[in-house]
Amino acid sequence: MVTLEDAVIARLDIKGEHFELLVDPELAWKIREGEPMDLRVLAVEQVFRDAGKGERASDQSLEEAFGTSEMKVIAQQIITQGNLQLTTERRKALQEQKRKAIIAELARTSINPQTHTPHPPLRIQLAMEGAKVHVDPFKPVDLQVREVLEALRPVLPIRIERLKAVVQIPATHVGKGYAVLRSFPEVGIQREEWRPDGSWLGVVQLPAGVKEELCNRLNDATAGQVEVKVVGD
Repeated sequence: MVTLEDAVIARLDIKGEHFELLVDPELAWKIREGEPMDLRVLAVEQVFRDAGKGERASDQSLEEAFGTSEMKVIAQQIITQGNLQLTTERRKALQEQKRKAIIAELARTSINPQTHTPHPPLRIQLAMEGAKVHVDPFKPVDLQVREVLEALRPVLPIRIERLKAVVQIPATHVGKGYAVLRSFPEVGIQREEWRPDGSWLGVVQLPAGVKEELCNRLNDATAGQVEVKVVGD
């Protein structure tokens, strides 16, 4: 159990009421990310209206807001749905994690429209630094990617472009080849056909920045016997 000195506040406003907990910041964040609820996250097994003043929430207000007075249920809801105060170290770590995820996403899905080739991650990173792009440690990556893309355009030729391609995998390699396609969440299979000879033919849509990696992996899986033909966007 975390000490009061090391605890931070988790807050939740629900049904017009305000509730707070004193929690271990590291364990609380793990719970937010999906780990099972553990009451050891609490510095004090008490729900407060104002933790700083020591004002406790009444059992009646907890019942009305959460439908229960069971601490484990209430604590999980406050921690996972409320606002969690973070240490400077944790905030920086989350910000760096989100920054790397944004760079990776842009490297996979964007291209240089002048050369029609993907931008290396380092180039995107340097452009973000040059444009002084701010990364929000809490905002979803997909929402920030759009904002970062707009911020980078004045300093880097970049755009997200989607392609349509016809992919044909021979029967002898269809299992491995099809598995490669399915391993790319960015690739959407729009139409597919299993042919009498056992081969697979599909029309797929994919970000232009993913094309090279996809083709390389399909070639590896099929001993170079796959056919990929870009037919449009």
